[in-house]
Amino acid sequence: MDAVIRSNTMGEFDLIAHYFTRPVQRAALGVGDDCALLVPTPGMQLAVSSDMLVEGRHFFANTNPERLGHKALAVNLSDLAACGARPLACTLALSLPCIDAAWLDPFARGLLALADAHGCELIGGDTTQGPLNICITVLGEVPAGQALLRSGARVGDDIYASGTLGDARLALEALQGRITLAAPALASARQRLEAPTPRVALGQALRAIARSAIDVSDGLLGDLGHILRASGVGACVDISKTINLIAVSAEDIKATGQFGTELLPQCTLAGGDDYELLFTAAPTQRSAVAAAAQASNTPVARIGQIEAAPGLRLINAHGQQVVQRYASFDHFA
Repeated sequence: MDAVIRSNTMGEFDLIAHYFTRPVQRAALGVGDDCALLVPTPGMQLAVSSDMLVEGRHFFANTNPERLGHKALAVNLSDLAACGARPLACTLALSLPCIDAAWLDPFARGLLALADAHGCELIGGDTTQGPLNICITVLGEVPAGQALLRSGARVGDDIYASGTLGDARLALEALQGRITLAAPALASARQRLEAPTPRVALGQALRAIARSAIDVSDGLLGDLGHILRASGVGACVDISKTINLIAVSAEDIKATGQFGTELLPQCTLAGGDDYELLFTAAPTQRSAVAAAAQASNTPVARIGQIEAAPGLRLINAHGQQVVQRYASFDHFA
């Protein structure tokens, strides 16, 4: 860690020691050397993923730092969940405009609380001065040959989504002034946006049950598209079932003419920032899926089916085809 942050009271290595150095748990060597050392469990494969959060692109400047610390790790744990992996450790690369204890205290508290809840040991990283930018790399383990992949969907598979969809997008629209939400609904939706729940337990429970999986980060349809392309299949999704997954009541929403009746489909189908699991499984596995959902205390809903014909079809509650006009998030669009 060679970058230096100038401060009247604390330097870079003081920052690391004060906020992010903890007793070694499962690592053979943790924070403080050029590399951390991990000892893989025999018979396991390592699962590794990185995600970056940039101020102004992924979060507002006034976001509660404790929630931001939580989310920075949660979005990475969600990737491990989609692979069916158990979290082991993480690294943190953090760019800060300055050393501000009033921000760092709650940020570290939120990050480390979630890390402790999932047994994910912070083992190293980097700090530097610059625009606020958070990059976490997570490492997990999964039994060899049991990782859930995007490429396993088969014709006839059921398509499932976990938890709720669309609430995070509703919160974003409300915070940007494009819709109005009743105060309790806004608080609930904002919680989903700023402190998502990674479905780690469900991902592990779905090993040997689900055939493919992905986490919903950029929007359900866009992320389902990744499964379809990787698996060489198509799909049919019932939008009436996806709209039912939104937690905020329609009565709590006042939308402008910009959205009208399109607001809920847009949020649930292409909203993003849900960090739920989207997965497929054979119809013969329906009872096993239900048991996995119960064991992980995570609701799941069957929303469609994998088809042989390429592409993605949307239908309504009456089975009638709906025009596909929903675009998911793209960092460079």
